[in-house]
Formats: sequence, C-alpha cells, structure tokens
Amino acid sequence: MAVTDFFAGEIATELFKMLITITRKACLCKPSAEQLLVSIEELLPIIEEIKYSGVELTATRQMHLDVISRALHDGHELAGKVLASSRWNVYKNLQLSRKMDKVEKKISRFLRGPIQAHILADVHHARFESTERFDRIEGSNRRLEQRLGSMKIGGSGGGWWIEEAVEKIGVEEPYEGDLVKVGMELGKRKIKEMVLDRDDLVVIGINGIGGSGKTTLAMEICRDDEVRSYYSNKILFLTVSQSPNVEQLRQRIFDFISESKINGCSDIGSQWPLQFNPWNTVTPMLLVLDDVWTLPVLNQLIIKVPGCKILVVSRIKFQSDLLNATHELELLREEDAISLFCHTAFGKTEIPPGSDENLIKQIVEKCKGLPLALKVIGASLRDQPETYWKAAKNRLSRAQPICDSHETELLNRMKLSIDYLSDKVRDCFLDLGSFPEDKKIPLDVLVNIWTELHDIDEEETFAILYELSSKNLLTLVKDSRVGDSYHSKCEILVSQHDVLRDLAIHMCSLENVNQRRLLVMPRRENGVPKEWERNSDQPFLAQIVSVHTGEMREMDWLKMEFPKAEVLILNIDSTDYFLPPFIENMPKLRALVLINYLNSTKTAELHNLSVLSKSRNLRSLWFKKVTIPQLPKITLPLTNLRKISLILCKIDIKDQPELDLSLLFPRLTELTMDHCVEMTKLPSSICQVKTLKSLSITNCEIEELPSDLGKLLFLQILRVYACPKLKTLPSGIKDLIWLEHIDISQCVALHGLNDEIGRCASLKELDMQECLQIKRLPNSVAWLRSLRRVICDDEIAWQWEEVTKELPGLCVLVTEQNHDLEWLKE
Repeated sequence: MAVTDFFAGEIATELFKMLITITRKACLCKPSAEQLLVSIEELLPIIEEIKYSGVELTATRQMHLDVISRALHDGHELAGKVLASSRWNVYKNLQLSRKMDKVEKKISRFLRGPIQAHILADVHHARFESTERFDRIEGSNRRLEQRLGSMKIGGSGGGWWIEEAVEKIGVEEPYEGDLVKVGMELGKRKIKEMVLDRDDLVVIGINGIGGSGKTTLAMEICRDDEVRSYYSNKILFLTVSQSPNVEQLRQRIFDFISESKINGCSDIGSQWPLQFNPWNTVTPMLLVLDDVWTLPVLNQLIIKVPGCKILVVSRIKFQSDLLNATHELELLREEDAISLFCHTAFGKTEIPPGSDENLIKQIVEKCKGLPLALKVIGASLRDQPETYWKAAKNRLSRAQPICDSHETELLNRMKLSIDYLSDKVRDCFLDLGSFPEDKKIPLDVLVNIWTELHDIDEEETFAILYELSSKNLLTLVKDSRVGDSYHSKCEILVSQHDVLRDLAIHMCSLENVNQRRLLVMPRRENGVPKEWERNSDQPFLAQIVSVHTGEMREMDWLKMEFPKAEVLILNIDSTDYFLPPFIENMPKLRALVLINYLNSTKTAELHNLSVLSKSRNLRSLWFKKVTIPQLPKITLPLTNLRKISLILCKIDIKDQPELDLSLLFPRLTELTMDHCVEMTKLPSSICQVKTLKSLSITNCEIEELPSDLGKLLFLQILRVYACPKLKTLPSGIKDLIWLEHIDISQCVALHGLNDEIGRCASLKELDMQECLQIKRLPNSVAWLRSLRRVICDDEIAWQWEEVTKELPGLCVLVTEQNHDLEWLKE
C-alpha cells in the first residue's frame, strides 16, 4: 500500500509540474502573439514591396516570396485569433501557441535559409554588372585598335574615331538607361498626370505598334520615384501576352489586392470582377497589364476596387467603355530618331563629323521612327564600311510592304539585319522563335539544341549569343558566373523582344507548312493547329518542331510524320501532360525540351514516357516542372543519350531499388538536377554509369551521395551547391583522379573536406562559399598540385593562404558576405 501511495504521489507530482508548464505556456500566449504581430507587420510590407515592385523575378524567387508571404498572412491571422481568445481557455490557447511556434519556425527558416541565397544572388548580380562595364571598356579599346588602320563611313580621317571611342566609354551606359528620354518625355508626363492627378481616370491605355516603346514607357512609370511614393510601392506589373492563362493572372491580381489591404479585412470574396470595397480606407494601388491582345481577355482582368488604377499596354487601341483615357505612343520625330540611331551605330547622340550625313538620314527615314528598328538596324551597321551602308540603304528601299500594315512593312525592313548575318548565326536567331513570347530561354537549352542542330560547342554558343546581343537582336540576362565553364548554365537566360520573335516566325513561315525548317505554334492553343491537321496526310520536313499547348491527353494528338525532325520543343501550361505519340515517328530526334510555364508551384504529371524508348538517336533531355512518377521499364535502352537536365522536377525512385541507370543510359555524360526538392537520395546505380563526366545536384534536399561515387572514374565536374542537408562527402571521392572541379558552396551542414581529398590529382577549382561548418582543412590539400583557384569565406581563407606556400600557383578568392536586410527596401 505504501509503495502504491509512493508511485501515486510521484505521478501526481509529475502531472502537477506538467500542468504548471502548460498553464505558463498558455498565459504567455498573448505576449507572444503581440510580438509576432509586430515582427510580421515589419517584415510583410518589405516582402510585398519586392513582389509587386514591377521588377521581374525568376520563378524560384517568386515561389520563395509567395511561400513566405502566405506564412506571414497566416501568422497575422493567427495572432489576431490569439489576442481575441479568452485568457482562461487554457486548451485553446495551448493549441494556438503551438501553431504560433510553427509559424515562427517557418519564418525563421526562411530568414536563415532562402533569404541568404537571395542576398548572395543579388551580390553576384551587382558584382557582374561592374565586371560587365569593365568588359565593355576593354571591348571598346579593342575596337579602337581595329579602327585605326581602316577607313569607315566617316572615312576622311581616323582622328575622330579616337575621340568617339573615348566618349563612348563614358556615354554608352548612362544613355542606355535614359533611352526613354528620346521622344518619350511628353508621353511620360501625360501618363504621370493621369495616374497621379486625375481621380476620374481609373483605366488608362497606352497603345502603339510593336517596338514603339510602350513597355519601356510603362516600366519607366513604375520606376518613377514620384509614382512609387504616391502608391507606396503597391505596384503590380503583369505581362498578359497572346497566350494568357487568365485564371493565373486573376489569382495574381486577387493576391495583390488582398495583400495590399492586410490592415483591414483580408477576405475580399470569391466573385469576379472585384468591384466592391469592404475596407474602411482607400489604398492607392497601380496595376499594369502589359501586352494585352484582345478585349475579351481585358474584360476578364479588369477590377473595380476603390484606389486601384489600371494601366493597359497594348498594340491595339481598344474601342471600349472600359478605358477612360488612352495615350497613343507616337513614333519618333526625325531629330529624336537620328539621336537614337547614332547612339546605336556610333555611340554618339549626333551624326559624327566627316560622315555621310545624307546617307545616314536616308537610312533613318526608312526606319519610320520606330525605336526598335532604329536600334536593330543601327547595331547591324556598326563598324561597317561605307559601301556596306550604301548597300543596306538600297535594300531597305526595296523592302516594300506586302500589305497595308505598317508593322508588316517594318518587319520586312528589319529583315535586313538578319540577312547580313552569317548562315549559322542567322539560323540560331530564327531558332529563338521556337519559344513562347515574353519568356526567358535558359542558356542550357540553347546549348543542347544548337549542339545537335549546328554542331557548335558551348564556347561558340556564347560567341553567337554575344554577336546577336551586340546587334540588339536579343538580350542576355546573365548570371554572375557567366563564362566559367565549370558552372551550371541553368540560370543564364536569353530574352527577345516580341517584334523580333515575330520577325523570326515571319521569316520561317514563308514556305509551305510541310516544307518549313521550323514548324512553330506562334501562340498557345488548346490542341494541334488546324493548319497542321489539314496537311497531316503529308510528312512535315521541319528540323525543329515547337508545340505550345495546355493539358494534352492521348486522344488530343494527331498522327503525324516528321522524318527530318532533330529537335522537339514542348512548351506546356498544365498539370497533366501526355507526351505526343508522334515522337515515335521522329527517327532523327536528337534533343527533347519540355518546359512547363504554369505559374504555380505545381508540376505537370508526365505520361507516356515510354515513347522515348523508340528514340534511338536521342542525345539530350531537358525537363522543367514535371512529375515523373516512376521511370518506365524501357526494353530498349537510350543508348545515345548523353545529357539529362531536370529542373524543378519531382521524381519517384524510392520504390525502385532494382533500377539500373547504367542499363537505361549507358553513354550518359552529364546529369543535372536543380531544385528537385523531393530528391533526397540518388540511386546507387548512378555509380555504374562509367561514362559520366559531370554530376550536378543543386538546390536539392539530398542527404548523402552514393558511397561508391569513386567508381565514376571519368567524372570531371562534381557540383552539389545549395544542398542544405548534405553532411559529408563520400570517401570514394579520393578515387576520382580526373575530377577538375568541386562545388560545395552553400552546403551549410557539410562538416568538412575528406582527409584524403589530396588524392584528387587533377582538381583545378574548389568552390566552398558559405560552408559554415567547415572549420579546418585536411593536411592533404597541400598535395593538390593542379589546384589553381579556391573560392571561400573569410573565416577559412587564412588556412588556404598558408597552403599557397606549398602551392604557389593557387589563387584564393574571398567572397564578400552581406547578411544585412537593407537591400530588401531598395
């Protein structure tokens, strides 16, 4: 009995202690809620400012910001419930307290994890911009040397070229940033007056032909300090395009409106259009709808919320009661047109002394005052002799319109810039028309395509892109690591103006549909185009086939023959997709690209993957935002497949222990997986793929690498950056005698380098930025006689400096870390 009483007393004591703990936690619930509310109200406006500032973000960054934004809103709502809860309801307060703990941990993880990667990316971009400026100066110097010995359009003497080159260095960059001032100041003043001073104007239009500077003007309005101040940075810039996903655009607008009203009611209802005001105060907001093509789409996106103004940018002047006012963008006057053309062709804002003024004015006149045409044609004539200019003028004069459309006439005139390109560069420009409008193209995709189509390597790809960029035929959005052959090209992007894409498609569509080298769907459709269907009884002889659809089922595809197709590009906008059966009728298929442009975190469930087993010549696969439930049991291995790239994909290989990648892909040389967050472990059979030269697993939740990694005897590049759960490198890494590059940057849990890493005799570069757990270097690093560059943080740089005594050719680069959040306010 005494023993029983003893245990009962002990249990009662423990229960009493637990009750005190629970009560204390419940009592502290309200102060914690108040503190959480203060933190959220400080952080949320900054996050919203970034999301809706009009600055275009990558899909990954937008996803991160969407996730933390939702978490902050949930926390705001939860804190309100806690403050409204009765103090004596201990159980409810305990439940709310636990939920608050989860919210706080989620916010804390974001601030410790992804936000640091965002900071590092911005530091990289800032560093690249300064480097690019110096590269431009060096390029100007090289061109100056080439000019000294030749006679150009200004040919009476070479002295003025020296003055021009010196001026170009100082003038080119600022002038590019101020191009909106060329003939646009009047338009900017008018639009500002409408969006700031005219309360009676709610929906305002900006219209003009393609390439006239509509989007440039709209973006300049969004960047204007007075406009940003008036709207408290509550500005949303959306690109609608010819193939809009209206539901996604509506959701973005819905989120923008509701988040802008966070201090009031957060539920704005489910009806559309939004046309009521459940809030007590009016919050000024600016919504910009760029590149709107049809009135029905515009009707579906218009909102009527007090305080919200809408700027509609379109090539079309909509005759509708929807628009309260419209500003028609005029083409440039002769003086402004000459100024813009001369800037592009000579690097000066006026006709250089000694040049043929009459010839220049004749060419400018043929551009019809269109800014894009002036830039493109001016760039194509830069550094060319006078005879070249005269020939160009004659060809421009012969480019008569094929119809009454001013835009069509300009397309024919701008074709001149393409005709003067070499055949290979011209074909590469035309290939860019295979991708949807207003979308950025990953460089890695172009490398894959052009390698197969034009037999060019990565270095030549860079050269071609630079040439096209220098002629204003595309824009490079470059990552800070551009040009480093060791680093991934997934984040180096290429963009192109809509009119230039139209030009590429126009030039590719002159032949009969069955005879075209490029078979392209210009815009998103619900199925195969009618023109293709009408001609499907004959083979299509295209080298590149580009399809742009939403969800596709097996019955939606046609039976089609593509005997010469080498590249298939599938641009999709869906969560469910059946690969086209006609792939088996592409005997020469060498590269398959599938990009899901769905603007959400969801991926597309991929079906009919087994059709690839018939593609015996397939060498490259590039997938983005798709789900592959299980790799099919392919009876015929893809014996020629060399490259696999999986970006933002979900792959289920956990239940396939028998999967043997060496049998499926016996000649694989490159495997890239980026942001495949559900990939926690690589199949061990990857180590049997003896031909593998590059293994890149980045931004993944992978916890360990296969222990037999050392069997990949020909591996040259090992990239595992931003894998936060990776704690160790396999011991087999010492056997990789041909390994030249290791990137373990941002592996924050990695404990250290292997003690025997010194046996990697061929290692040339090691990137170990932000490896916070690595405190010391193994002694064997002194054996790395081939090592030429180490990138690291300041904390461990001194140890590498000691190693340079043994390795005098080693260069140690210390990264500058800035974990200040002030950049968010810029």
